Parts: sequence; structure tokens; C-alpha cells
Amino acid sequence: MDATFTAEQDEIRRTLRELLLKRCGPEEVRAAVRTADGWDPGLWEALAQQLGLPGLALPEQYGGVGCTTTELALAAEEMGRALAPSPLLATAVLSAPLVRALGSAGQRAALLPRIASGELTAALVVPGAALTTALGLTGGNRGDWAGGGRAGGVQARQADGGWRLYGQADQVLDGHSAELLVVAAHTGGFARSRTLFFLVRDGATRVRQTSLDETRSQSRIQLRDVEAELLGDGDGGGVDLGGVLAAVGDSAAAVLAAEAVGGADRVLERTVEYVKQREQFGRAIGSFQAVKHRLADLYVQVQGARSAAYYAAWATVEGTERVGGLALAQALEALRVCASEAIQLHGGIGFTWEHEAHLYFKRAAGDELLFGPVHRLRAYAAEEARLFGGGGEVAVR
Repeated sequence: MDATFTAEQDEIRRTLRELLLKRCGPEEVRAAVRTADGWDPGLWEALAQQLGLPGLALPEQYGGVGCTTTELALAAEEMGRALAPSPLLATAVLSAPLVRALGSAGQRAALLPRIASGELTAALVVPGAALTTALGLTGGNRGDWAGGGRAGGVQARQADGGWRLYGQADQVLDGHSAELLVVAAHTGGFARSRTLFFLVRDGATRVRQTSLDETRSQSRIQLRDVEAELLGDGDGGGVDLGGVLAAVGDSAAAVLAAEAVGGADRVLERTVEYVKQREQFGRAIGSFQAVKHRLADLYVQVQGARSAAYYAAWATVEGTERVGGLALAQALEALRVCASEAIQLHGGIGFTWEHEAHLYFKRAAGDELLFGPVHRLRAYAAEEARLFGGGGEVAVR
């Protein structure tokens, strides 16, 4: 592995950081999340048109930049530093790879260029709290996460030569504003149940939910006899859906890990700046040995998480191994610990909800609820690697 970044990769990071410093400070973040979309359309247009962020990891034949997960992870790291609310995760990290992997030639040609340009936003609809199971991060993808052919989840049936969807999903990232929904649904009834993916453009009822992390908008999607288009050719037979989802999940975990590292690094920077200024007993509290030790421990944890995130992104490109879940666990833990320490070391002002340290703490807690928790990510990775012998499942409570 060559750990040196190319000039192009450094330029992506530098340009994106400069843009976010100008357009996405804490007050801009708070203003954006209170809009109807939950993000700033002007900033999204700049990210898409000037930097090509939605198409960063898409091939040039579909209007993308032609880069890899590594470049997307580096961009996500900068987005995480600013906690920039945007449809990037839902559109470019979760939905676009599925369209590219499962879609027909016509669907790819029609949808991916619009996604790459930022014109089309998309959201992945997975029922219940099964997103990490579907992506193969916290459990084996046995196909029963979309409803299992029984009541609940999302069901699909053929009618009048087309498909109709029924059901509900409650934790859909940016589902209220996405123009395209990529919906996982079960078909075939109880006896012959299987999961397929469908495209939904109109007809769904969307309700934005109140979430712990306002910068990560979530929605309830209700599908009541909604017309849908099957993603792919034929009836999906012969496609290793579990393998596709696991690959998408591993890439998404690497990107999310880099994003969490960016947040942890930024909140640590702000804390170091503060302890150099705040005085106690006639001297800056940053000069106290106990404070130095705490910050040094945080620095080591952030650097370890950064190395893991970079390696996970590199591994997705090389196809050597899938370590995205482990990298995500380490990064989420680093973000949570750094945000918690930031609140404490900022003293009384740090404990007020208005302080920006709470934005990072909520991001850490919210991401653990959506993509973790940390101990489940690690337990499933240990199970897959057969660390405890016998191939038995690791007990997780």
C-alpha cells in the first residue's frame, strides 16, 4: 500500500476545505438544517458543479470524474470536519453504487449522469432499522431484512404488467427531499420470498422525522399501492444481491469512517485552541499535565482511526479484504470520545446546547444508532474473520 496521496487527491482536499470554510461554518450549518430540505441547495450546487462531488467515484462514461472510493473518502473527511449537511451520503455513497451495480444499461445511462451532475438526488429505502444488516456490517445478509415475505417491511407485487409497492420505512436518510427512491422490497409471498430493488419517483408519502443529529436528516416513507420500476433486467434472477450489498456496505463504511475522522479531528483542533486560551489559577489550562495527557490520548486515537479509514478505502479499490466495518467502529468511537472530551474541557460553555461541540457529539451518537453500534460492528467483523474459532456467532448484547 502506498500511503502517499497524489497531487490530485491533495487538490481535492484543499479545494473542498477552502469552500467549506467560506460556506459552511457552525451558523450556516444550523441555518441549513432548519430549511425544508435540511441542506443548503446553493452549497450542494457548488459541490456538484464546481467540484463534481456526486460523481467523484462514478466512471467518466456516466459523466463522473472517474476516481475511486479513496477520493470519495477524502472528500467525506472534509465534509465531516464541517458537519456539512448534504445529500452526498444518501445519493453518491448508498444509492448510486446500487444503480450502477444492479441497473440495466438504460437505467444506468438515464440516471447516473444526472446523479453525477447533482441534478438528481436519491435515497436508499430499507425497512426498519435494518440498514447495517442489509449492507453486511452488523449481521449476515440472509435476505429477511426487507420484511421476509410476511407483514411489515415493504412488499412488491406485479399488477397490470408493472410493479406496485406496499409498506413503510422509518429511517430513510434524506428521503423527504430525494427525487428518486431506491427501495428494497420483498416479493413472491412467504414460500418463495426474495428481495428485489425498485425505483420510485412519485406517489410515496414522505414525512421528515425529528432526529438526534439534525445534520443527518431522516424520513418516514410510506408506500401505498405505489407504482415502481424494477431495478435491473428481468426479475433479478442470477444476481448475487448479498454480494452487491456487501460491497456497497464496505465502501460506504470506509467513506463514513473517513467522515467521522474528519469530525473528530476538527473537534479536537477546536479543543486544543480553547485550552490554550482559557486560564485557571493564572495560567492556561492547556499547560496542565493532566489536560495534556487527555489531549495526547485523543490525538493518538484520531490518528489510529484515520489510518484505519484510509486503509479501508484503499482495500475497497484493491479488493484485498473488507475491513470497512472495523474502520467505521474505530472512527465512530474516536468521534464520540473526542466530542465528549471537548464538552468537558470547554467547561461551563461546553455544556450549553448552543456550543458547536454538541453538533459533533450528536453526529457521533446519531451515526452509532444508524450504522452501529460500535460493539456490533466489531463483533460481526470478528465473527466473519472467525477470530474465536469454529465459525460460531459471537454473542452480542
